[in-house]
Amino acid sequence: MAKETSDRTTIDLFANEKRRGRPRSNPLPREQQLKVNKRNQIQRDRAAGLKRIELKVSQDLYDALNEKALASNISRSQLIESILQKQINA
Repeated sequence: MAKETSDRTTIDLFANEKRRGRPRSNPLPREQQLKVNKRNQIQRDRAAGLKRIELKVSQDLYDALNEKALASNISRSQLIESILQKQINA
């Protein structure tokens, strides 16, 4: 049996070859994978009727939101949405 360089199933033939790390499971580089994943997330959000809002807050407010969300057992996004909804309804 000839040694084929693209054949990775016959491990004994490649015992002298060092292969470090996890096997590559995606043909795209990590940067492109992130772009594809972000695009897919945006499409899922749009399909669910969600709109994106970005805002900048102080570290203290950020920490307080995280603590309150953790105590309420909901995500920070859900907490902010409920606070905004209460304010709009009031």
